[in-house]
Amino acid sequence: MNCDSPEKHIAFYIGSLHKGGAERVFVNLAEYFRNEGYRVTMVTQYRYPDGEEYALPRGIKRILSDLEPGELTRSRAVNLYRRIRKLHRIWRSERPDMVLSCIGKNNFMAVVTTIFTKTKPVVSVVGEAKEEYPDRLMRLFAGLLFPHAAGIVLQTERSKFFFNRKIQKKAVILPNSLNPAFIKPRYEGERDKRIVAVGRMDANKNHEMMIRAFAALKDKYPEYTLTIYGDGELRPFLEELAEKLGVSARVYLPGVIPDVATQIERASLFLMTSNSEGVSNALIEALATGLPVISTDVPSGGTVELMRDGENGLIIPVGDARALEEAMDRLLGDPEYAGRLGREACKIQQSLAPERVNRLWKEYFDRIIGERTA
Repeated sequence: MNCDSPEKHIAFYIGSLHKGGAERVFVNLAEYFRNEGYRVTMVTQYRYPDGEEYALPRGIKRILSDLEPGELTRSRAVNLYRRIRKLHRIWRSERPDMVLSCIGKNNFMAVVTTIFTKTKPVVSVVGEAKEEYPDRLMRLFAGLLFPHAAGIVLQTERSKFFFNRKIQKKAVILPNSLNPAFIKPRYEGERDKRIVAVGRMDANKNHEMMIRAFAALKDKYPEYTLTIYGDGELRPFLEELAEKLGVSARVYLPGVIPDVATQIERASLFLMTSNSEGVSNALIEALATGLPVISTDVPSGGTVELMRDGENGLIIPVGDARALEEAMDRLLGDPEYAGRLGREACKIQQSLAPERVNRLWKEYFDRIIGERTA
């Protein structure tokens, strides 16, 4: 602890607070620790325009670590050195007991810039490890630097095996907590003839496979619609695809909306067709809502951390359009079975309840800081 302050001081270091899964996890954790009486500082490299970022709760200080225009040079090496020096000065000035970082190079920066300070770095990998560290150089740096962190947080057991044995031994698995908006009784009335999905419209989410499977079943289940909540660069392509396949009148792309929980809770089926994910917040929330769910078995192990195939949902191979079509046919054709899966899925509300998950993070952070949890 800082000798001149009775508060434990935690810093979070991330690229920005742009609306996304990792950013939301950091904001939620920051709010929790602030409410627990910790001093909390959020350090981001960038700031996005108003409306594109998560808002920080009152009492949490935010610091930007990026270089000002006048500090930039034409040399990438010089700019990197100046970024390292600036971030190092932030830790020396703010004196947090520990800093939690996430996503790719941010983890490297956290370890390097806390050298010769009293701040203990904890690195976290919240996405697919192969995507965060895609080449040999990135993996080399991870292998060299991560063992020098005070802590390493991963989200799945499968992700451990991407790293060397030193990292595997040091790493802990800590889950994301469930958004409180999704903690409520499961809807047990008659379900709308709607299939839903939530996620950014990019190639990784593979909404194309979803629309094609829906189109293949359009005549067998003519009363059903497909709604994909979200936005992104592939939206025009998906609209054109739905038109080409003759389902444009039954495929809805309403964009990003507030209160997703209310919008999806009466649906008949939830789909996640991603090629890769960490532990998907959208999948967590669909399960907690009690929806019958079909999800791809993403390489990180994020799906199998949450689901048991045939018990609380159906798991299909990544990119397998035929398997998706068959799984959809199975659940749409047997609402009773789909309901049993949804009721079992809803139990995730207990295992990922914020009070339980946040307590795990608190106990771990307190160990890193060096204070025994009361």
